[in-house]
Amino acid sequence: MTESASMRGGASSKGAKTMPADHAEIPVWNAENWFYEDWPVGQKIRSLRRTLGEGDSHLFNALVTDIHPYVQDQIFAETEGLFGRRLVAGAFVFSAGLGLVATNCVNAFSYGYDRLRFIKPVFIGDTIYTIRTNLDKRPRYQDLGLIRASYEVFKNEGELVLYCEHLQTVKYANPADFVGKTEK
Repeated sequence: MTESASMRGGASSKGAKTMPADHAEIPVWNAENWFYEDWPVGQKIRSLRRTLGEGDSHLFNALVTDIHPYVQDQIFAETEGLFGRRLVAGAFVFSAGLGLVATNCVNAFSYGYDRLRFIKPVFIGDTIYTIRTNLDKRPRYQDLGLIRASYEVFKNEGELVLYCEHLQTVKYANPADFVGKTEK
């Protein structure tokens, strides 16, 4: 982040009419107000680790109605499955892995994901962590630039299990600086 980003601090809750004015003036915890200019290409961040337990896996599968025997049937997984034990659903690894490095930036909006690959299986009890790298950015719209970041999800002691690229549109701090430089 540039110095300006660190100086911006927590996001304000401008116009929070449903709470007392003195509460609305307090910056929102765990929310950022970084702008396009504040995202340096090449920056890497690493998440905390998270162990994916039986309950996590079961709740996710129930929520998305994933009843595939590889993720829901212990007997099948052990006796007929290719890996000899139950898998964590790839969609859950994707969601949890990205959630580990997600920011609450009020100026960034998800544009989509590219190059999603499930590289190795993840099993119940494995511990994952994620490294996010800002790959590139370019002015895109009148008020928003496009940022592309890679997400590498690793299990246990550094085995790569998932890769994808996240595209985000991010508001400019100074839109006038990008006049004539945007794609659209």
